[in-house]
Amino acid sequence: MKNLGLKGKTAIVTGGRRGIGRAIALALAGAGADLIIADIVADDGKLEEVAAEIKKLRRRCLIVKVDISSRSDIERMARHAIEVFGRIDILVNCAGVWIPGETLLECPEEHWDRVIDTNLKGTYLCCQVVGKVMAGQAGGNIINLSSQVGLNPGTGAGAYSISKAGIIMLTRQLALELAGKNIRVNALAPGIVKTDFNYDLWKDPEVERQISRGVPLGRLAGPEDVALAALFLASDDSGYITGATVPVDGGWQVSMTPLRQ
Repeated sequence: MKNLGLKGKTAIVTGGRRGIGRAIALALAGAGADLIIADIVADDGKLEEVAAEIKKLRRRCLIVKVDISSRSDIERMARHAIEVFGRIDILVNCAGVWIPGETLLECPEEHWDRVIDTNLKGTYLCCQVVGKVMAGQAGGNIINLSSQVGLNPGTGAGAYSISKAGIIMLTRQLALELAGKNIRVNALAPGIVKTDFNYDLWKDPEVERQISRGVPLGRLAGPEDVALAALFLASDDSGYITGATVPVDGGWQVSMTPLRQ
């Protein structure tokens, strides 16, 4: 790897106060980027904690409260980023919601709207608003967070799987449209990652062991596993990759039983 350094770059990470978003923000800062970390929750001190860690890495950091389902919030975030840093080089769309345990037949309309408006529409709005900034500066890099259940359905995933599948096509469509403007767009599709977001899936060590037995690499991912993949996509080492969805799942996809003809 020769070009993982991001010195002089500015990155926005939504959902940056914990879990995967936090890990990605710290990885980008460690590689030299200045950060804007955004989250809908801004009153529990976690954004400030991440910002303090980034500043220990001698990088600048701006924290912003943003509801990504609101265009006006996203536009305000982008304006603030330009005012402080002058440009936006990297956008990582990590913010999302999951309402577990629902089938599509059971899913109330308000739950569908919340998941789709946040995960899919929110990612689209961030890509559109920040993508226009990147087009104006003749370059940029967008990384969207999908999921293994965006590639294959998952029990109890409900509207979440639909939103994550939509993000994959959104990524591919944008990659096609923005390639001529020197903007790359890719997605990551993590498997189960040990974060607060899905704590109920791994809080019981025995359940975690059972799930891990279905992963060829034999363990669940940590947030840093996803962050390192994001760092690669954010760097010039992936400069000829766009429109891709990269599974970060320990081999879960390739271990699935093939369909029989």
